[in-house]
Amino acid sequence: MTSPRGLLAPFRRDRKRDFASGDGEELLASKVLAVLATEGATARCSGELPWRTAFGTPLQLLRHRNNDIALGELARVYVRDALARWLPEVKLLAVRVHRDETALSLSVRFRSPAGTEGLVHVTG
Repeated sequence: MTSPRGLLAPFRRDRKRDFASGDGEELLASKVLAVLATEGATARCSGELPWRTAFGTPLQLLRHRNNDIALGELARVYVRDALARWLPEVKLLAVRVHRDETALSLSVRFRSPAGTEGLVHVTG
């Protein structure tokens, strides 16, 4: 049985000048990134996807906030909750918070159902 294929995020072109697709671990990492990069509905916004407003995370609420330890911990909670809700097959291993004077970025390590580990980076 072959594994399912799907479009990879961020969108890019392949050698055939079509949108790149993948399967297995590459597709799973793309799904994790899609969940984390999509603005989910909150009390302040209606969500990015009109057909599924709750999909995603409320990470956008962290913009223009004091870049302190509490902000990093809140980002961890948002990542944990979003992956548990939208990709329950993924086991979250770690969320590493990187802070500098002006930006907060996240490194998210996870394990696939097949047992292999993946890593995605979220900045912004």
